[in-house]
Amino acid sequence: MPAERILIVDDEEPIRDFVSAMLSSANYVCSQAESGKEALDMLSYGKEFELMLTDLMMPEMDGIALLEASKERFPDMPVIMVTAVTDVSVALGAIRNGAYDYLLKPFERDQLLATVRRALENRRLKVENREYQTNLEALVTTRTEQLRQAFSSLEKSYDITLEALGNALDLKDAETEGHSKRVTAYTIAIARAMGLTSDQIRVIARGAFLHDIGKMAIPDAILRKPGALNEEEVAIMREHCYRGYQILRRIPFLQEASDIVYSHQEKYDGTGYPRGLKGNEIPLGARIFAVADTLDAIRSNRPYRPAQPFSAARAEIQRCSGTQFDPEVVKVFLEMPEHIWDDLRKDIDAQIYPVAYSAAAKG
Repeated sequence: MPAERILIVDDEEPIRDFVSAMLSSANYVCSQAESGKEALDMLSYGKEFELMLTDLMMPEMDGIALLEASKERFPDMPVIMVTAVTDVSVALGAIRNGAYDYLLKPFERDQLLATVRRALENRRLKVENREYQTNLEALVTTRTEQLRQAFSSLEKSYDITLEALGNALDLKDAETEGHSKRVTAYTIAIARAMGLTSDQIRVIARGAFLHDIGKMAIPDAILRKPGALNEEEVAIMREHCYRGYQILRRIPFLQEASDIVYSHQEKYDGTGYPRGLKGNEIPLGARIFAVADTLDAIRSNRPYRPAQPFSAARAEIQRCSGTQFDPEVVKVFLEMPEHIWDDLRKDIDAQIYPVAYSAAAKG
């Protein structure tokens, strides 16, 4: 990895040499400028630096003026102000105006290096986060191929985690993948129709996609039992909501989605499980998911009956409005064109629909 470049700005050459020597001994590449104007000229002519240390009091262009000019044109470059004790209030004002930190003269080598390391780490995290956000916007407007390409970057660890969890669940239950993708697509469609933001939809989509992740903790003898479950087995099966919540809540970017997983079997009238939540106590994402899940269940083949037409699903969802389902969600669902659901299902069956959670903000 190339050594990080630091620009040292001070009108006193001995101080510049002193700071440069300390930083060079720590393998940083240092350049010097004797004034704010010279520093700005160096930056303007294309020289790039990961960090700038500048004296506060300098003739012609002081550190504050240099800070303002550099932050506007080079926002990724943190600036550390160097000042005398009597200028602390001015240095604090500089921080409010965008400086990363300040050092009081005289300072020790360890103090200088620690401050520099913090500033450079802060810069690295900001750059990586912005790059991740840029790539995330690309993900929500592209299909599977672009998603696969994005996996090559460490910054795409969110989607890698989702894929890994989904694949692990597929190994447990071969029927999960198709159901998870369909119900996620349906959930996204309803959420969009309700006017939710892209950020809200992403969280809801992740919860929908991973709603059954807790079944990984259910014994195969129960999960794959061909006949009806007994009372004890039903109780164990119902644990999958809490088990899924426990798995996901430890993953920072899935903490919000974990509440949807925890609540996806709740009913609007409070008769669901595992907590008996009622009405708006149930996360909105879980209330939307409940309608999407029932739609997919009725439209899919089951061991005890064949798939039923959309009219049957529509009638059942309308009948259970206010009991199993949120009436507002049902209202939106009933107003949506019928062809949407068939189109989504065909796309998923043909494997041309994007990975559902990555399409959350797709227009």
